[in-house]
Amino acid sequence: MPPPPREPQPVTPDPPGSTSMPLLTQSWLDLAFVHWAADPAVVAPLLPPGTAPDVLHGTTYVGLVAFRMHRVGWFRLPGVPYLGSFPETNVRLYSVDAHGRRGVVFRSLDASRLIPVTVALSVFRMPYRWSRMSVRRHGTSITYTSRRRWPGPRGARCRMTVRIGEPVREPTELEHFLTARWGMHNTFFNRSVYLPNVHPRWPLHRAELTECDEDLVTAAGLPAPVGEPLSVLYSPGVPVRFSRPARPAGVPTP
Repeated sequence: MPPPPREPQPVTPDPPGSTSMPLLTQSWLDLAFVHWAADPAVVAPLLPPGTAPDVLHGTTYVGLVAFRMHRVGWFRLPGVPYLGSFPETNVRLYSVDAHGRRGVVFRSLDASRLIPVTVALSVFRMPYRWSRMSVRRHGTSITYTSRRRWPGPRGARCRMTVRIGEPVREPTELEHFLTARWGMHNTFFNRSVYLPNVHPRWPLHRAELTECDEDLVTAAGLPAPVGEPLSVLYSPGVPVRFSRPARPAGVPTP
């Protein structure tokens, strides 16, 4: 008989652990976090086995997050300058497992480099998609564009512009909940996996969504967002280190 679920771990602005032997290193730069409320009952069937929607006051969220991936590297090796640097836009949900670990679940990750997309799809079972993409900054505004090439649905698109506002001195409870995520849940060869990450505390700015024309959310199997987003944030970015899958409920490790 499985043990009863634990209470979710607290949401903390700093990572709860550390990693001295990273599996992956990378930087996430020029991030736009755009979020809408979502019904937990709609989200639940889209999550990996062993996880449930993570909720704040009864509500969960769907995020559209666009940024520049910079110099992905393995272990302690230097990050790759060309193949490891590319724009990315992901559709993500919020999850918690029976061990109380909060995380994110990626429904899709559009990226502009074919080789990393192919490796992520075939080796790690991550839902990466190859897309034509750009990130362009004009003053305090950044425009992110993408149009999907492969695999489908071909032509799924996103064009959004955010205007960067003042720095966030004290993030709200919701802003902590949406950004302070120290791992991801995924399914790997029919087994649940939790992959932890660490990075410095997010430097956040409030932002305004001035343009949004997208169908990535519906292409990811979710209802189309209704109304204005409940949270729009910008961050100049952080360096990130992923460690090996965590136990329990991860790929077995020595």
